[in-house]
Amino acid sequence: MWTIRQEQTEEFRQHHLQKFEDEMVEHSKGVSPRLCQVIGDNQVRVAVRAGIARALSHGFSNRGPIRLFIELRYLFGSAFDTDPQYPWAASIIRTSDHQMLRAERLYEKCLEYQERVAGPHASNTYRALKELSVLSDHPFVLSAQEYVPGMLREMARAFPQKTKYIGEEGLRSLLGEGSEQARKYQFTSLRSHAMMTVLMFAFGHGCTGDPLYPWISHTLTDQKVTDPAARAKRLENKALTWLKHVLASAPRSEKA
Repeated sequence: MWTIRQEQTEEFRQHHLQKFEDEMVEHSKGVSPRLCQVIGDNQVRVAVRAGIARALSHGFSNRGPIRLFIELRYLFGSAFDTDPQYPWAASIIRTSDHQMLRAERLYEKCLEYQERVAGPHASNTYRALKELSVLSDHPFVLSAQEYVPGMLREMARAFPQKTKYIGEEGLRSLLGEGSEQARKYQFTSLRSHAMMTVLMFAFGHGCTGDPLYPWISHTLTDQKVTDPAARAKRLENKALTWLKHVLASAPRSEKA
């Protein structure tokens, strides 16, 4: 097994990083073929490079744990290690246990999530994304007072397995982060706050800067669009387009 000792880190960067990146780019295409096809090899490499750097910062230096860390970013979003939807990730990663033991625990939690939440062949996830896309076609009727309980109900309706898994505390944290990000980009309507939360719910709480979903950050920082309301509407339209791409790759049984 290839293990990188502390004194070998610089040598690894200089002589092995390019080869390892190449391997992980190809590996990524097997982990998430549709996503990798859409964003292209260059962006996959950006995501892989960021994943390697983040894994190293957590003390993962063996090939296996680094590879697993990259795989988890595809499943849960690149910021899964700080996401309130998956508090177990930070809890496991921050322990002083050996990296192989931490990786084993992360893998076990991943299997648990796939069984309890995603379902066979991600069938539950595809159904939830379909529900979220349908939700976008309806007018937003929640008042400010009803926003949080209303959003909790809608998320539970769209993806009951995930909301049960996360729990109310985690969902409320996500709602808070969604509104915080909406305010950062001067989005004022409740619909835009809800949209930001739904993006985090679907793609991870770090989606606004996630290299796996560059269309989100590109839309949010597009200097050609100066009106925040127009920017929010454009982001919503791009999100719907993305969902259609994802649903197009769903298993036949989930398209019905």
